[in-house]
Amino acid sequence: MKEVTVQDQKVLVVRTQGQYFAVGGRCSHYNAPLIKGALVGERVRCPFHGACFNVRTGDIEDYPGLDSLPTYKVKQHANTSLKLTKRVKEMCTLEPGAKHTVLLVGGGPASLVCAETLRQNCYQGRIIMVTKDSLPPYDKTKLSKVMNVESSSILLRPAEFYQQYGIEVWTNKEVVSVNPGDKLVKMNDGALQHYDQLLISTGCRARPLSCPGSDLKGVHLLQSYDDMLEERNVKFYMNSKVTEIRGENGKVKEVVLNNGTVLEADVVLAGIGVIPNSGFLAGTEIAVDSNKAVIVDKFMRTNTPDIFAAGDVTSFPLTIRGGEQVNIGHWQMSQAHGKIAGLNMMKKPTPIESVPFFWTSFLGKSIRYTGYGEGYTEIIFKGKVEERKFLAFYIKKDVVVAASSLMFDPAVAQVAELMSKGNVITKAQAQADSLSWLQM
Repeated sequence: MKEVTVQDQKVLVVRTQGQYFAVGGRCSHYNAPLIKGALVGERVRCPFHGACFNVRTGDIEDYPGLDSLPTYKVKQHANTSLKLTKRVKEMCTLEPGAKHTVLLVGGGPASLVCAETLRQNCYQGRIIMVTKDSLPPYDKTKLSKVMNVESSSILLRPAEFYQQYGIEVWTNKEVVSVNPGDKLVKMNDGALQHYDQLLISTGCRARPLSCPGSDLKGVHLLQSYDDMLEERNVKFYMNSKVTEIRGENGKVKEVVLNNGTVLEADVVLAGIGVIPNSGFLAGTEIAVDSNKAVIVDKFMRTNTPDIFAAGDVTSFPLTIRGGEQVNIGHWQMSQAHGKIAGLNMMKKPTPIESVPFFWTSFLGKSIRYTGYGEGYTEIIFKGKVEERKFLAFYIKKDVVVAASSLMFDPAVAQVAELMSKGNVITKAQAQADSLSWLQM
C-alpha cells in the first residue's frame, strides 16, 4: 500500500493478490489518510474512525461516512481528472405514482443510510423520513466537539440530495403511536400516515438526574460530554456520586457528593447515560427489553412483520460476542444498522456483522475503541499511559474482547479487522513483547 500525489490529490495505490488498484487516498468521513490505516485483503480500514472501503471497487463497506471512494485505472492517462475525493454510489429515485411506502421514524444516521441503501438497490417507492428535529440528518458527533457550529456545515446531505433521489424529510414532526395491524402511525399533530414497511430509528434521550435539586436553573443534560484533561483545570472525582444539588434563588450553587464533599458550581452538566426512545410503541406487541430497547434479530427485524429497527434504540445480536443481545450507542453502528435494515427490506438477506468502533477527542488528541468490553476483568497496556501514547487490551476469559488507544494508530483499526474476520485474539498475544501479529 502506497500513497502518491497526482494533480494535487492523494491517491492510494494497493497491491493485493498480485493485482494493483488505485482509489482516493482520503476517507470519505473526515478525510483521514487511509495510508495510515489497516489493509486486510481487498479492504482498507480508516485508522481514525474505522470506516472500511473495498480497494477494488472503492465502495464503502462499513461506517462511519456515507460516500464511497473514487477509483482510478492504475495506468493513468495525462488528461485524467482527479478532482473527486468522494463518490456517491449510483441511486435511483421515486417512480411517479408509486404507492408502496417505507416510513423511517427518526432522523439520524440509521434512517439516512437505510434510505440511501433502498435507492442504491433500485427501490422506487415512496420514502418518508419523520424527525422531531428542525433539521434533516446532521452530524451530531460534532456538537460535543465544535463550538458555535453553523447548522449548514454539519448536514450529512444538502436539501437538493433528498429532492434528487425522492426522499421526503418531514421535520418538526413526531410519531406518537403505531398501529401495526392497520399499518398506520399517528403524528403529534394528529395526522395519520400509512406504511408498507416501517423502520424504528428514534435513538435515545439523555437520562435525567434524579437527585434533589436536579430541576434548578443551571443544570443541563447532554447527549455526550466533551472530555477534558485534568491539567487544563478540570478535576475528576472518581468513584463518586452526586447525592444533591443545592441552589440559591432557584439557581445552582453547589453539588454534594456521596462522600460528603461539597463542590461550588454555577453550571452542572449531566452526561449519565441515555434512555431508548421507544415509549410511542406502548400498547403494541413490538418487543422491547428491560431497558426499553427494541429487540431485533440479526436482520434488524422486530417480532412484528414489516417492522424493522436500527441504531441506538435497538437491542441486537452482536456477532463478535456469539450473538449476545446488546445495546450499543455508536454512530458507526447506527449507520451499519441502517444499511442492513435497507437490504433486508429489499428481501436481500444480510446479517449485521459489523465490529463496534468508537472514538472521542479532546485537546487535539483522539481515543479509538473497538470491540465490546462489557464484563472485562483485566486490562493489558502497551506503551506508556503517563505519556498519553498507549494501546489497551480488555481481557475476558483469556480473550481480548476490546481495545482502545491514544496516539497508537493504526492498532485499533488492525484489531477491528482481525475481529471482523472472526479471529480470536488471546491474552497471551496481548501480553507478548512483540506486536508483530498486529502488523505493528
